[in-house]
Amino acid sequence: MSANPYPLGLRLAGRRVVVVGGGAVATRRVPALLDAGADVFLVAPELTPALRAHVDAGRLHWAERRFAPDDLDGAWLVQVAVDDPVAAASVSAVAAERRIFCVRADDRAAATAWTPAVTRHGPVTVAVLGGGDPHRAMAVRDAIRGLLRARKDPVSTVAGSAGGRVALVGAGPGDPELITVRGWRLLTEADVVVADRLVPGLLLDELRPGVELVDASKIPYGPSRAQEEINRIIVDRAAAGRVVVRLKGGDPYVFGRGGEELLACAEAGVPVTVVPGVTSSIAAPAAAGIPVTHRAVAHEFTVVSGHLAPDAPASLVRWDALAALRGTLVVLMGLKNLAAIAATLIAHGRPADTPAAVVQEATTDGQQVLRSTLGAVADDVVASGLRPPAVVVVGDVVHALDISEVRPSHPV
Repeated sequence: MSANPYPLGLRLAGRRVVVVGGGAVATRRVPALLDAGADVFLVAPELTPALRAHVDAGRLHWAERRFAPDDLDGAWLVQVAVDDPVAAASVSAVAAERRIFCVRADDRAAATAWTPAVTRHGPVTVAVLGGGDPHRAMAVRDAIRGLLRARKDPVSTVAGSAGGRVALVGAGPGDPELITVRGWRLLTEADVVVADRLVPGLLLDELRPGVELVDASKIPYGPSRAQEEINRIIVDRAAAGRVVVRLKGGDPYVFGRGGEELLACAEAGVPVTVVPGVTSSIAAPAAAGIPVTHRAVAHEFTVVSGHLAPDAPASLVRWDALAALRGTLVVLMGLKNLAAIAATLIAHGRPADTPAAVVQEATTDGQQVLRSTLGAVADDVVASGLRPPAVVVVGDVVHALDISEVRPSHPV
């Protein structure tokens, strides 16, 4: 009966790790070594493009040849990532002579170390060894990952213990599953959540007990004063030592005023983390089966705010210049001014028969898609009863795929 492995967490920062092989296995193993701060020395006659990118960026050293015993000089660990058992055995023999632990992709039984199945939850790392069975290890790892992500009480941070801080988190276009893993993790750690009206409600339902929820859409001030009050709430709560998540629909910086909130925190000396979100300017068309770019159809796309009419003195948009572009135009917050926007684009040369589409409440159960033309889309929206939030897409990409509506992110 073989002995059980002894688990360790290796601190590899600045220490030499040799990887032998430049194929798919090495491509999978190298990023974790780099993340651990290891001084990676890669030996292989050829590399995958991903590994070559690491070399080009100066993240690791590469010897463009086969393994030589001297390659293990000063090494703390060696990973053999080749499928040739004879070559792998020769490397592990040299490692054994020098008492260097050796991971072998070709033969776990012949290795002196195993790489576990790993999941990370903030600063918490869980590594699972499956008794030599990688499939068992991955199954257990996946179950643990699910438990970590399902916890209401965060395991990675004691609320407020590390001092006040702010995270500007993009919640995505509507489907709660489209928030990033990092954004979701920070949400589970929050003491205070300041949420926009467009964030997915199910995300708020998963907050741990005791979290202060501030509905930013109900702050009783005009638009500019409301933003000032949001800034004050964020800064004050963080200054009191609390963990604050400013949860915003889509991406914090795409017409989300995240920059103003970051500046307010910076002026107050409050540390800020910005977590990008899936913006509806791309996600809404995609959910409707519309790619914003497509080969031989559109080589560019422009995202513009339509919350001001084209003739409004405060508008910063050059609608005449947009009309001259041949690519895709995506308009956010433009339903109220759609008739004026369409008329302005047509007046400046965009053909009235240009395909147009409107996607309401993309990626949610309320998603609706209307396809029309630039000349008719405003009237069609009124006739169909579509309402905000909605994204307008103008360009030939509307019919590029010529398929029915796609719902790849529909919640289950």
